[in-house]
Amino acid sequence: MLKLLAEGHSNQEVADILCISRKTVENHRAHIVRKTGVQGQVGLTKYAARIGLIDLDLWD
Repeated sequence: MLKLLAEGHSNQEVADILCISRKTVENHRAHIVRKTGVQGQVGLTKYAARIGLIDLDLWD
């Protein structure tokens, strides 16, 4: 889920991809924010890159 969010997918897009409700995505996103302390889309993306979940070099 973090990978999809970090790639810029909306909550609804993630829900559709994973076949879960948008509310479930929102709850998981809130837990990720609480546990990591990151805020916003940029924070999630940077965190995902830092832990090796996504490669920012692909966007250059």
